[in-house]
Amino acid sequence: MKQLDHTEHKLIEGMDAAAMLAQVEAWCTVNTGTGNLPGLEAQWNLLADAFAALPGDIRKVEPAPVTAMAADGHEVQTANGAHFVLSVRPEAQRRYLLTGHMDTVFPPAHPFQTLRWLDAETLNGPGVADMKGGIAVILAALKAFEQSPAAAGVGYEVMINSDEETGSLSSAPLIAQLAQGKAAALTYEPSALPDGTLAGERPGSGNYSAVIKGRSAHAGRNPQDGRNAVIAAADMALKLKGLERPGLSINPARIDGGSANNVVPDHAILRFNVRPRLPGVAVEFTESLRELVQSLEALHEVAIHLHGGVSRPPKPLTQEAEALFGLVRECGESLGQTIRWQASGGVCDGNNIAACGVPVVDTMGVRGGAIHSDQEYLIVPSLAERAALSALVLHRLSGGHQ
Repeated sequence: MKQLDHTEHKLIEGMDAAAMLAQVEAWCTVNTGTGNLPGLEAQWNLLADAFAALPGDIRKVEPAPVTAMAADGHEVQTANGAHFVLSVRPEAQRRYLLTGHMDTVFPPAHPFQTLRWLDAETLNGPGVADMKGGIAVILAALKAFEQSPAAAGVGYEVMINSDEETGSLSSAPLIAQLAQGKAAALTYEPSALPDGTLAGERPGSGNYSAVIKGRSAHAGRNPQDGRNAVIAAADMALKLKGLERPGLSINPARIDGGSANNVVPDHAILRFNVRPRLPGVAVEFTESLRELVQSLEALHEVAIHLHGGVSRPPKPLTQEAEALFGLVRECGESLGQTIRWQASGGVCDGNNIAACGVPVVDTMGVRGGAIHSDQEYLIVPSLAERAALSALVLHRLSGGHQ
């Protein structure tokens, strides 16, 4: 275990835990459900004010166009907020990427909108762990890192997007652009477990809408002339489930469509999610899906149009990623923090970054739990703990340990 040297002691001893908590409390009073454009705009402005404490340039990046399938089968534009980017010393040869997201899964109409203390160290509220607490960790860690003599020789970019909770579709091009040429990346999703365990390898994830066009007919007089789109959708759901195998899970999630009880329905949409563990599995599924669509079209005499795809590539634990995890563990040991990691079934922007060939640890945020529910909580002492961990990781990544 590497002991902290004098410089490292000075880096971490100035962590302002009270200021970090105040930021989280203020930010979590702003509803930033994905698609709540006024709330996301307000949060963007708060972030710009807070991150102005760092050197570099802040810019607002408009979301890339994204479409979704409405229940009637028409393609519609989705609403997404602007993304936040801070660039510091972009001319440096060695640069890092730190990412987070400002959106939550709680829209303005959701009843979960306020904060409450569960005990002296545990705060319950929307986004406290996922991931406004993580954004506070990014800022505190970078403010500490800027005090390191090693910081002047490296650069970094901070990207905080507004659509992570819905798959980062409008920020995926930005993530890919910012990941280019980076030596390493850190993403601030909350820890995989409340004890601080990190997420290691992750599956990929894809969301699809299969729009099925049949032919309507009277259900009593001439049903034989109809082509039942709902039956085709149900058959597709069952056959998709049959494609599952080790390393590939498929979740048929919803069927929209149908008409009056006395009408053979000519329209249905099947929505489903796939999670391939490895890149090769994702490629094989794409081919299997193409063949399945062709066979269903012939069997049911319908037309099937697919919308969507695998937007989060699988994230295997590469040798380079293992080395970065090892550095995080070493830094944790120096700080008296036990760092472990395990495979996760979830996905995040770390998947997108890893697909660009950049090693990434994507659960550098706070300790907490029950995310995506009204029981979401933040273990408040972890704000300073994880900020110290990140500051030390950045310092040593930059050759600062003596």
